[in-house]
Amino acid sequence: MEAVNNGYYRLSWRERIGYCSGDLAQNLIYQTISIWLLFYYNNVFGLDSAAVAVMFLIVRIIDVIWDPMVGAFVDKSHPRWGKYRSWILFGGLPLAAFAILCFWDGFSGSLLYAYVTYVGMSMCFTLINVPYGALGSSLTRDTDEITILTSVRMIMANLAGLIIKTLPLVIALFAPKVFDKTTGQMETVYNTPEAGQAWFITMSIFALAGLTLLIFCFFGSKERIVMDKSETASVKVSDLWMELVRNRPLRILSFFFIIAFTTMSISNAADSYFITYNMRATPFMTTVFMWLGTIPAFVFLPMVPTVKRKIGKNGMFRMFLGIAIIAMLLMYLFVSTPNLKSCFPLLCVVQFVKSAGVLVATGYMWALVPEVVTYSEYASGRRVAGIVNALICIFMKAGMALGGVIPGFVLAWAGFKAGASTQTPMAEQGILWLVTLIPAVLFVLAILVIGKYELTDEKMDEINAAITNNAR
Repeated sequence: MEAVNNGYYRLSWRERIGYCSGDLAQNLIYQTISIWLLFYYNNVFGLDSAAVAVMFLIVRIIDVIWDPMVGAFVDKSHPRWGKYRSWILFGGLPLAAFAILCFWDGFSGSLLYAYVTYVGMSMCFTLINVPYGALGSSLTRDTDEITILTSVRMIMANLAGLIIKTLPLVIALFAPKVFDKTTGQMETVYNTPEAGQAWFITMSIFALAGLTLLIFCFFGSKERIVMDKSETASVKVSDLWMELVRNRPLRILSFFFIIAFTTMSISNAADSYFITYNMRATPFMTTVFMWLGTIPAFVFLPMVPTVKRKIGKNGMFRMFLGIAIIAMLLMYLFVSTPNLKSCFPLLCVVQFVKSAGVLVATGYMWALVPEVVTYSEYASGRRVAGIVNALICIFMKAGMALGGVIPGFVLAWAGFKAGASTQTPMAEQGILWLVTLIPAVLFVLAILVIGKYELTDEKMDEINAAITNNAR
């Protein structure tokens, strides 16, 4: 690591990987829950889709109260092992424990148990995610370095996604086998109550791996740009809402986050239904399809710094979101056409293209978070990274809530029957809407919102120069 001047740091690859391993850790836990928990609750744990949708919404309402408290507390606190790093260490064990308990079937069918474990997991996730985001803002002011760091961070997050999407294969190692009269063979089942223990074992593996990586992140990161005690003494919970009012770039980014996470959560929740019921895929085909939702990250995210320099931030968002929208419409057309529906290779090609657009656009948005933190410092004189990241976390979780509520209600409306080996044409159509048309409409809205974001690289250079000149 080399210090350039006041706040501008070049990070070593050791520190980049150390910090970004925290995203790999969190996604091994939280992305597993985002993608698979609704499916598990419906098919293994035995809860109604609508009841789960309401639970997701209620938990997000709790987050609206909890997340600002965490943000203010983190900004005011000064633990021994670092203002932000300490919480990554302290929160790791309870997060892993609650995540494992979410997938324990010892109280199958108990909505109360589901509430307790899911609320606990969500609160612990905030206790790590808010300071983790703030930690990223404390590493450097350099916009080029932040772009590189974000690309590495998103590659690590998508590595977690690649691992998570092997879940059907991992579960198959522990799941029971039943005789299928149609094929005349013994088949592995992972979408029935009998597979409960297999889900529990699999989640335990992912959660413990995540805990190990959080510890590695703690030791691999170093805070540099933080407020001192005199500056944090006046920080309070209400600052979160004041920051939203006075920080226009933060408002725009927050609304983009809610749209992006609503869209991603809908797609993530619906993909497992789509490949299981619409495509009637084997566990291997399911894994391949889901891998293609992640593999483009390793191809395209390293190109982000170059693409951004050529066409700018807004140009990059428009291009990649547009690619995703076109691919979603093509997927709807292919699956709705009987002669094409059975062509799995064609579906895989479209899935790859769609995912390339989604992953780049929703990955690069994280690079804008340190920018709005710096803008807040420029406008108010205080670098309230915890407050800003708490607000981002609220909008992220609000998007996840909507992304959890919408599939539950659409499935209930379309007549989805949990546990049934096949679904009605209407239920399959509802699943297809969740994978294609609904996300496409939301991404059109996302393009309109992010088009209002005004912090270009040139503007950020001016802001950082003003801050550092005032600090001298």
